[in-house]
Amino acid sequence: MNRRPTPHPARPQGLGSCLVFGLPSGLPSGPASVFPSGLALGLAVGLTSGLVLAAPGLDAQQSQRIDMTDFPRPIEAVDNVWIEELTMPEVRDALQAGMTNVLILAGGVEENGPYLTTGKHNHVLKVMGESIARRMGNTLVAPILTIEPGNPANQTTPGSIRISQATYRAMLTDVATSLKTQGFRNIFMMGDSGGNQAGQREVAEELNAAWGDDGVGVYYIPEYYSYGEILRYQNEVMGVAETQYSEGFHDNYYITSMILLDDPRHVRFEERVRAGKASINGISLVPLEKSLWHGRQLVEYRTDLTVEGMRRAMAGTASELEAEPEA
Repeated sequence: MNRRPTPHPARPQGLGSCLVFGLPSGLPSGPASVFPSGLALGLAVGLTSGLVLAAPGLDAQQSQRIDMTDFPRPIEAVDNVWIEELTMPEVRDALQAGMTNVLILAGGVEENGPYLTTGKHNHVLKVMGESIARRMGNTLVAPILTIEPGNPANQTTPGSIRISQATYRAMLTDVATSLKTQGFRNIFMMGDSGGNQAGQREVAEELNAAWGDDGVGVYYIPEYYSYGEILRYQNEVMGVAETQYSEGFHDNYYITSMILLDDPRHVRFEERVRAGKASINGISLVPLEKSLWHGRQLVEYRTDLTVEGMRRAMAGTASELEAEPEA
């Protein structure tokens, strides 16, 4: 069977053809030698100049941006304590309404055994930050500092990331300064991993010394990092007996049950159930509802400890608990 040749598509006309083929429509096509170099250059310059002249200037674009300082919120505010999940007017109005307490939370990314993700501490902080802020009242939560301080050159374990102590301290200082500048009056620092603690304590002391006359307090809260107390509560009050790290993994039931409240995927719950591995240190994670219930009890107790510590710090009373590592 004879096939009719496919006709060539029509060449685009107008400005589009100039951009595609480099020449105005209607001019003959062919080897470059058909057009003197001067003509080609003139055409190119003319087209480019026209396009540039047609585009609005950068200053004109920026001048159209609305100043949000006093811009009335056009929609109802959401009920959320996380600054990064609020709009600027929502944060502004919360501050004006007296929400002048703020949490600076620090976690880490490291090896946590074969079941927990490297962001274990950050997942715990998502649960605890929400609970603490709401229990304390008039409190928002800054974005979590997700990388723990340490020696970056020593991180040979896949998935572990560190920043230097100098970088960590600078981040704490800059975040606290940003929060102070916009109107927060009580800034609370707490960390979920061991490497977070010293830098937070030292930066809080330094900033309090520098801001003593500004009516702003910066408080390091050791009560938050009291995993030994959490384990005792689980064993003695909840009746869930656990020997820490008895399976040799950087993982325990008390921390797994808290992470489950954030997202069961972070502990690979479904995969472990399918593989018959849904337990840690001899304690089963199933049924899921049981572990979630335990997690909620631990979060409530840890929230109580932390908020009591925050209130003592504001009152100038010494902490009753020492920081006890989960490690």
